[in-house]
Amino acid sequence: MLEKQPKFDRTEEDLGNIVGLEHLNLLIPDQQIAMTFYVGGLGLTRDPYMTTGLGNMWINVGDSQFHLPTRGTQVLRGCVGLVMPDLKKLVERLKLVKKDLSGTKFGFKTPKGATYVEVTCPWGNKFRCYGAGKSTSPIVLGMSYNQFNVPVGTVKGIAKFYREIMGADVAMGRWDKAPAARVCAGHRQELIFSETKKKIPEFDGHHLQIYIANFSGPYQKLLDRGLIVQESNQHQYRFIDIVDPDDGKLLFKLDHEVRAMTHPLYGRSKINRNPDQSNALFAKGHETQPWLASATGS
Repeated sequence: MLEKQPKFDRTEEDLGNIVGLEHLNLLIPDQQIAMTFYVGGLGLTRDPYMTTGLGNMWINVGDSQFHLPTRGTQVLRGCVGLVMPDLKKLVERLKLVKKDLSGTKFGFKTPKGATYVEVTCPWGNKFRCYGAGKSTSPIVLGMSYNQFNVPVGTVKGIAKFYREIMGADVAMGRWDKAPAARVCAGHRQELIFSETKKKIPEFDGHHLQIYIANFSGPYQKLLDRGLIVQESNQHQYRFIDIVDPDDGKLLFKLDHEVRAMTHPLYGRSKINRNPDQSNALFAKGHETQPWLASATGS
């Protein structure tokens, strides 16, 4: 007799049309302070191959990045979720940079009952850092989500926009007890839009970049609605307005850099250093930090 085969829910592996949240772009006014925070405090890695000058820098976090042009200040209207290998070591690093970042908005804490460390960058951007584990597997280092505060009554329309225009998988849920649209943006990655009664700051131009499988379909739907704001090149376009597909009502502004999977940078390997290495505590062969659990053989 044939051995009884286990039943699998194959829908759990569906990603929808958005296959990756690759980078979040935030303007910064001071590269040295940013290096202290992102590299010294968070323990991330400056990309050694791209934008190595003073005008911009790319910071690797697993298979994603922060792009940080040095020409102003931008603050995401929500927070960024990061997966970290070790939260205790993260807190130790944050303590070490506290003095160097005094006089800025930098801070960190572990809220009562929370499973994450809440961190604020020198210019007010919020981060929630989670320890790698079963809920993040196989990712041990990466950008888990970008969360955005949106006006009351908009999440259903936002969910419909991403489903019908972008072809994304979307689930309705909660975020900090508020109604939320959770858009799949790749394996273990989300764009989360949650409603708030608080006043939302004006959009300052920050952008995120996503890769999509069906590149032309969403493009045509956006073009038909007059939403394309930049014809970047053959492999990329951009839009800002998220609208209700039924009546065209503006729901939220967020600059999207949309790339095809044929883009030259798609799948580019990113180096992630092991921030625990030092001159005094050096172990040959452990200079890099795997971002997937499978890379460690576990």
